[in-house]
Amino acid sequence: MILSDTRILEEMQKGTIVIQPFNLEFLGSNSYDVHLGKWLAVYEDKELDAKKHNTIREILIPEAGMVLQPDMLYLGVTEEYTETHSHVPFLEGKSSTGRLGIDIHATAGKGDVGFCNTWTLEISVVHPVRIYAGMPIGQLIYFPVEGAVGKSYSSKPSAKYNVRTDRPVESMMWKNKF
Repeated sequence: MILSDTRILEEMQKGTIVIQPFNLEFLGSNSYDVHLGKWLAVYEDKELDAKKHNTIREILIPEAGMVLQPDMLYLGVTEEYTETHSHVPFLEGKSSTGRLGIDIHATAGKGDVGFCNTWTLEISVVHPVRIYAGMPIGQLIYFPVEGAVGKSYSSKPSAKYNVRTDRPVESMMWKNKF
């Protein structure tokens, strides 16, 4: 079951869902539109290593936009900071974004109960496309959780993406033990 617009608003009033900034104009019948922040990042190395900290180079999207190229992974970030305390948030691309050949996540569309941050986007494109800071990039949908949550994301000692940021965050896979 997905929360409707009225249920999203009710949960926001209760504080179990937080969206900042929030604009009622971006609330759909069962989702909330999120927007591309002004920062992108790309990895500095051509070959990445899952066991090491791969560094990124941050890019400020110019006002005139920026053309993304195929065969590149761009890390983006949402303008919106969100908190989800009783629901599972899913981030999906908007159909208008997909129709431009823009994918906004490779694998990480599901958030966890207790996730409190902006969303890092894993952006790739099929062909060159100009993007802009502030453009609608995706939509959040919320699913209720069945049963009590024993440990929310923000309280897990192993949570790697808890530091509030307005910039994309690189993979922290290297912090796992394997």
